[in-house]
Amino acid sequence: MIFYLPWWFFKARFLGARNPLQTVLFISDKCNLTCKHCTVYRLKNPRIKTYEQIREELEYSYRLGSRFVDFEGGEPTLWHDGEKDLNSLIRLSKAIGFYSATVTTNAQTPFRGSEADSIWVSLDGIGDYHDEIRGKGAFERLVKNIAGANHPQLSVNMVINSRNYPSVEETIQFAKSNPHIRSISLNFHTPYEGTEDLFLDWDRRSEVIDRILRMKKAGYPVMNSASGLKRMKDNRFKKQCWVSNFILSDGTRLGECQGKTAGICDRCGLSMAGEMNAVFNLRPDTILAGMKLRV
Repeated sequence: MIFYLPWWFFKARFLGARNPLQTVLFISDKCNLTCKHCTVYRLKNPRIKTYEQIREELEYSYRLGSRFVDFEGGEPTLWHDGEKDLNSLIRLSKAIGFYSATVTTNAQTPFRGSEADSIWVSLDGIGDYHDEIRGKGAFERLVKNIAGANHPQLSVNMVINSRNYPSVEETIQFAKSNPHIRSISLNFHTPYEGTEDLFLDWDRRSEVIDRILRMKKAGYPVMNSASGLKRMKDNRFKKQCWVSNFILSDGTRLGECQGKTAGICDRCGLSMAGEMNAVFNLRPDTILAGMKLRV
C-alpha cells in the first residue's frame, strides 16, 4: 500500500490517469429502516446480489485499479447468500487483493465480530434528531450496538440537512465523548429527486461549516480536513469523483458518483469531493487526513 498510493497519485496528478482508488459496492437494497433522505432501499422485492456476482464485481473493480472497497446497501449487515455473510465478502475482497474493506451500517442490528478494517455508522444527530429521520428508537439501538461492537476502527458519519443541522455541534461532542467512536465525518444532504426539502441552503451551510472548523481547531475528532471543508461552502471547485467507482444494487456500473447522472453535482454534499480536490491541489492538511484514514 505504501508504494501503490504515491504511484497512483503521481499517475493521476501528473500523467492524467483516471483509475479509481476506491469502490463503493452496493450489495443489496434490502434495509431495516425507511429513512426520509434515502432513495436506495426497496421494501418490496429487494435486490440481493449473490456471492458470485459480488466476486465478479470486485474482480472488475480491482482490474480498474481500485484497492479499497466500501460495502454498502440498503443495510449491508443483512446480506446473506446461503451460509455466506458479510464477513465472507470482506475475506473475498482481501483474497482478490484489496488493501482494506469498509462497511457502512445504520447500526440497527448487532454487528460484533465484523472483520471490516473500518466501520462507518450513519448518525444523523442526537436523540430525536436522528429518530426524526430514521424512525423512533433508531438512536437508542445505534448507541447500544456501537458499544456492543467493540470495533477499534469505528467512526460515525453525519449527513447534515435542513432538519438536523441544529444538532451538529452536540453530535460532534457525542463522537468525542463516546469511547467506542474514533472520529466523525461531516457531509451535507445531496438533493436527489424526492428529497429536495432536506437540502440545506448555502448561507446556512457556510455557517455550519464555520462551526465545524472551530470545533476541529479545538481538538474535536473531525475527520474532514479544514481545506476540504472550506471547499464545500460553495462547491465551486473541480470535481475528481472518478476517484471512486460505483456499482449499484441493480448491477449498474458507474465511473463516477450517481450525482453526475442525476445532474446535481452543483448541489453535491459529499465532502469527499472537497477532500479530493484539496489533495490534488497538494493541501498538506488534507493529505495528512487522507493518510490517517488509509494507512
